[in-house]
Amino acid sequence: MVIMVAVANTFIAQSKFYNVQEQLNEMQQNARGAIDLIAREIKLAGYDPLGTVISNGIPYSASQLEVLADLNGDGDTADADEDIVYSHDAANNRILRATGGTTTTLADNISGFDFTYLDGSANATTIPADIRQIQINITAKTNKLDPNYSPNGGYRTYQLTSLITPQNLCYKGGSCP
Repeated sequence: MVIMVAVANTFIAQSKFYNVQEQLNEMQQNARGAIDLIAREIKLAGYDPLGTVISNGIPYSASQLEVLADLNGDGDTADADEDIVYSHDAANNRILRATGGTTTTLADNISGFDFTYLDGSANATTIPADIRQIQINITAKTNKLDPNYSPNGGYRTYQLTSLITPQNLCYKGGSCP
């Protein structure tokens, strides 16, 4: 009987550990996947092969991040994935991606999503024509509570920061850091 109790306790402990690790891996992959896609699309900001459509590849907004690029060179940004808007749905803990009138969930279990626009000297700016870099911060949280973890109400968190330089904005208006 003692051996059965020991085996059962070991199995329960290993199962809890495995579940926590699975939650942590899912949280990290979710944040990394989101920041990777956002970074790739920000790097396209301002692409305008005709030089006539886009004055600012990233318009300033404190509540959403918009990326403009004339990817097919047809002289507008009305086609699929040429005008992308990212926003944080704090009520549902997710990042939304809107393009072409369609809004989809990019990442779930995101408790924080903020961005800072930087000028050519790496100073914060609110002037669209001066934007040369974007710093993105994403805070993800686990999907389930961990009863053995007391901070953050029992949810484990993971913060990821990325500094992105869209080269097309550097060529249009000046130097980049």
